[in-house]
Amino acid sequence: MRCKFFIRAIAAFVAVMLIASVAEARILIKSICRVKGMEDVTLQGLGLVVGLKGTGDGSDALPTIRALARTMELMGMPLSPANAKGQGGLRELKDAKNVALVMVTATIPAGAQRGDTLDCHVSALSAKSLIGGRLFMTPLLGPDFKSRRVFALAQGQLELDDPQKAPVAAKVHGGVRLEESFPGPDFSGGKLVLILDRDRADYQVASDIAELINTQVLGAEINKARAIDHTQIEVPIPQVYLKPRSENQLPDPVFFVSQVLGQTIPEPEVDARVVINERTGSIVVSGDVEIGAVVVTHKNIVIEAGTVAGRFVALDPDRRLQQQQPGTSRLQGLLEALNAVRVPTEDVIEIIKGIERNGKLHARLIIE
Repeated sequence: MRCKFFIRAIAAFVAVMLIASVAEARILIKSICRVKGMEDVTLQGLGLVVGLKGTGDGSDALPTIRALARTMELMGMPLSPANAKGQGGLRELKDAKNVALVMVTATIPAGAQRGDTLDCHVSALSAKSLIGGRLFMTPLLGPDFKSRRVFALAQGQLELDDPQKAPVAAKVHGGVRLEESFPGPDFSGGKLVLILDRDRADYQVASDIAELINTQVLGAEINKARAIDHTQIEVPIPQVYLKPRSENQLPDPVFFVSQVLGQTIPEPEVDARVVINERTGSIVVSGDVEIGAVVVTHKNIVIEAGTVAGRFVALDPDRRLQQQQPGTSRLQGLLEALNAVRVPTEDVIEIIKGIERNGKLHARLIIE
């Protein structure tokens, strides 16, 4: 008896500790925020892939032929002028079946410096396959098409992730060399702005972060952090970090930024969500998602949830919490019931969509 009592006591203690650890779960601010100015930049350009095995664009693709002719001209080998007999000119490239016109894109992180090498993605415009191809040197431009400023150059051997299913999409590892630097945030204005992650954006979360910074970091400083909206928190940088402390020291706003990002806050509670990926058939449900009173009919199966015809049919009696609203049930319980009778995933997804269209899904539905 004493042994059983001891075991129960230990189990109860462990349960209490687990509950306490969940209640006290904390995360770093930098885990859910980024500093404004640290955004990625996408570069893109049109290039040529050579070395294909007859799977290029062919002689009918005039844009590819013109691009190849222009490249040859820049390389010091212009085409001969076209004559009255229809010879010369672009016709000289009529058999160029090993060349393809492609779109090249690269994502550049903030702070990347000139000379850094990065990966790029290559996608064919009309070629049948890029297997065995090599990207000819391609200039990459910024998002402003009016500016012809070249930020990087891309070239190298193509690597296809799935040659069988996707032979027209490839990657060049380390194929991009930056010709310009991409500086990070500028703190000379005396402030930094934190941007909450899209999935964490919330007025209460932004307000809590601003209050924490005021209490733990700024302290007695006159200027205080404030939440601008549900995604942005403006934080003033104290003058002590903006001005040199002595003749031998430089301003050090980066240290202040590291202090702010290194603070921990209680893990924010996000709104209830249901995330569905129709391509993979995955359904991710936060544990507190509730549904209203509904009747789900699938083929010869009828499942009732909530208050129907004056009575309550509980799908998840073990999961009912005090916070749960009367006349509602957990979506997780419905999913368990559908899974128990082996309803196909695609049908489950349609059922969830139907519940949402009826206004009975008390959560945000996200379709990916």
